[in-house]
Amino acid sequence: MAESDSLVLEILKRLQNEFSLMREDMRGLRAEMTAVKHHIAAFMAHEVTQDGEIASIKARLERIEQRLNRRGSGVLRVSAETGN
Repeated sequence: MAESDSLVLEILKRLQNEFSLMREDMRGLRAEMTAVKHHIAAFMAHEVTQDGEIASIKARLERIEQRLNRRGSGVLRVSAETGN
């Protein structure tokens, strides 16, 4: 009986050691996951900023195109009237 108790104790010690190692691994994984979450959040914030900048550039380009179209149509009218 003492031999079987000793064997059970040895198995339990090994299991305890394995659980301890797993716990340490889980802590490391949690830290890595937190870092990944922060990186994704920063990436998304940067993407939002870029989207705003792109929208601003598009609006500015549209205004420039509208001005050029107005000027271009005015030039064409003047040229047609003068025969040039």
